[in-house]
Amino acid sequence: MSLLRLKTTITGMKLFERIEDMESIPKIRRPRAIHTTDQIVGMAARLNWTVGITADDLVGDQCRAIIGLSPRSPEWLSGNRYVGIWHATPEDAAERQKALATVPHGRYRAMAVAPLASGRLDPPDICLIYATPGQMIILINGLQWRGYRRFDWSVVGESACADSWGRALTTGEPSLSLPCYAERRYGGVPDDEMLLVLPPRFLQPAIDGLRALAANGLRYPIPPYGIQNDARPGMGASYSSTGKD
Repeated sequence: MSLLRLKTTITGMKLFERIEDMESIPKIRRPRAIHTTDQIVGMAARLNWTVGITADDLVGDQCRAIIGLSPRSPEWLSGNRYVGIWHATPEDAAERQKALATVPHGRYRAMAVAPLASGRLDPPDICLIYATPGQMIILINGLQWRGYRRFDWSVVGESACADSWGRALTTGEPSLSLPCYAERRYGGVPDDEMLLVLPPRFLQPAIDGLRALAANGLRYPIPPYGIQNDARPGMGASYSSTGKD
């Protein structure tokens, strides 16, 4: 939070095989209405609430299937309900559904979200970090400080939660997404935020990398250098260990 000056609470998400285990979390709230998963995540990220849900609390199979609370049924895979709204043809809609990363159905019966700092999920399966593009690239640079790897991420379009928590829960790898219409309309994600989802084992290396970059003067906010200035002094400071361009 301090290294990136984040304004949105870092959130944990955890899946449960038993509803009773979810309900035993301290200060857990249970919905009194039907919601999207985006809204449930938003309650933790925007309101600092700890919230638990089952399939019955979610508005439809799209939300349920991505976190493994309902199957990828033939009707779900057809995407028929999206034809003429999000996609031009049945084939387009079916291809989108097929592209979504979803947790396999059958193991889990509940899910909970909570502010990561609360420690109530002990540990979460994944951690959700909302950040602006400028904050996000510095965070990714921190992940790449030691043990460098190239990241390749997908964009499914609508239902982008499959790009974020769906993909991270399924693969156990960091996952970046552009929050979609539903996340912004129902989850309260502002225009300027992206979402990076990390299994907890990636957090400390990311923080260590951010601290190392900050010590080198590479920190957020990134100060504009000026589009008409001579670039050589700045490049020497930021891109050369000798201080020369």
